[in-house]
Amino acid sequence: MNWEQLLSLKRFGDTNKRIRKEQDETRLGFEVDYDRIIFSSEFRSLQDKTQVIPLSETDFVHTRLTHSLEVSVVGRSLGRRVGQKLLEKHPHLQSIHGYQANDFGAIVAAAALAHDIGNPPFGHSGEKAIGEFFKTGNGQKFKAQLTDKEYQDLCDFEGNANGFKILTESRAGRDGGLRLSYATLGAFMKYPKESLPKKPTHHIADKKYGFFQSEKEAFTDVANELGLLKRSEKHLSFSRHPLAFLVEAADDICYTIIDFEDGINLGLIQEEFALEYLSKIIRNNIKPENYYALSTKEDRVGYLRALAIGSLISEAVDVFMANEDAILNGGFDCALLDKSKYEAQINDIIKISVENIYQSTEVVDKEIAGYGVINTLLNTYTSAINNAFNNTTSNYDKLILKSLPKTIKTDKSSLYQRLMSVSYYVSLLSDSKAILEYKKIKGLEI
Repeated sequence: MNWEQLLSLKRFGDTNKRIRKEQDETRLGFEVDYDRIIFSSEFRSLQDKTQVIPLSETDFVHTRLTHSLEVSVVGRSLGRRVGQKLLEKHPHLQSIHGYQANDFGAIVAAAALAHDIGNPPFGHSGEKAIGEFFKTGNGQKFKAQLTDKEYQDLCDFEGNANGFKILTESRAGRDGGLRLSYATLGAFMKYPKESLPKKPTHHIADKKYGFFQSEKEAFTDVANELGLLKRSEKHLSFSRHPLAFLVEAADDICYTIIDFEDGINLGLIQEEFALEYLSKIIRNNIKPENYYALSTKEDRVGYLRALAIGSLISEAVDVFMANEDAILNGGFDCALLDKSKYEAQINDIIKISVENIYQSTEVVDKEIAGYGVINTLLNTYTSAINNAFNNTTSNYDKLILKSLPKTIKTDKSSLYQRLMSVSYYVSLLSDSKAILEYKKIKGLEI
């Protein structure tokens, strides 16, 4: 892969090539990507979607929205610092093509801002709930009418693939979705493969999948424009865009450190653990007099969190640059932080978070409720749209259809498209909206 292609400013529908040197420096194309994402309705709904603690009533716990904003800030720093080093190593990118260090930061920041845009309500349990409906619930009856890959899309409903759908799917008056630059779309695609075969290798790009069969053509177009390396002749699979490693690192840094911070602020993890575990990452930067001068737990933990994020940003940049050639050749097969000298400390922090936060009674109880909500919505909506297609609607089905937005395609001849349309609609609901729809269906709210 080469950086000239990887930094493509092309957008869906472009007929002429966009040249970096011809860009308006006051509103750079990569920065337009960020603006389009942040003003989208799909991004706004993240303010009421679970990050760690579902439906938390506390003020300081993160939602998907605040998490995405923080990942974007970390991603911007990663991108700028890597961009600066890349321009020193490959000066022609700047002298001939006009790229600046901030371009890399803008691409990573926009892709990181959108990294959770496809996540359903109720956190990762929302993805699993949609998948379980088709794998073991009433949705399994559709298996015989779908191709293996179509059925796998539904059984392993994937937030990353759903995000790519949001960013690229055309609809009336909005061809090409948000019409982001292909460079940003490439950085967004952490898992550039289809749903089958499932985890064919231990390569990080094979951990999940990155697009539904409905977006196969759009995905192929982006991958070819960027010059991503093809990894399989039999199945659609490519090497990652190099900047996707930075998006992933930004996410890894934030959920590792900030989820840990949330757990301490909630009282689920003892404050002493913060100093014990984070001090191993920040031992060269911490000033004890500054730490002990802080009077509240939140301020003390916040001080440690800020230093830890700074240390991990520097570490991720060093790992990226040390492995740039392997990354460009598709040979780097793990996350950047997997090669970090702080890997043991990161794993210790994640282990404590899993035991004390992700498996806490509050989280488990509300994830159970989320399963019930999503199962009811999918069961009701899929029945209504399929009955409508088969001209067997009941009066109840007709009422349900009237309550649904026009974006759900009840008239699609493809069963896969109808089922995907319903799953997509449910995935876009906020936690509160999903519960409200559930209550209406159950007759609990008028």
